[in-house]
Amino acid sequence: MMREINAELLLGRRVLAPDGRSVGRIEEIVAEPQGSVLAVREYHLGSYALMERLAATPFGRAMLDFFYGSGIGQGYRVPWDKLDLTDPEKPRLLCALADLETLKRA
Repeated sequence: MMREINAELLLGRRVLAPDGRSVGRIEEIVAEPQGSVLAVREYHLGSYALMERLAATPFGRAMLDFFYGSGIGQGYRVPWDKLDLTDPEKPRLLCALADLETLKRA
């Protein structure tokens, strides 16, 4: 079943793990064209994801390199089907945190 949710309502929402712990906030939504719509492929969570989003400028990329190199900041890739958006105000992971890929510098 396809569902439509406004992306701007998801950005910044705190995501909870199955055990109720906070994993991070939705900082980026990766989507791809499918016909006349965009389909979400994955969500990026955490402080590293925020820095990744801000890295569109040379200054942002330098900051990302600084934070990445120092070990500060954590981020996760969440496949579209591993995030429960039944209540868009309280998104929840449908898998264990250990099952997620961490964000890494490309």
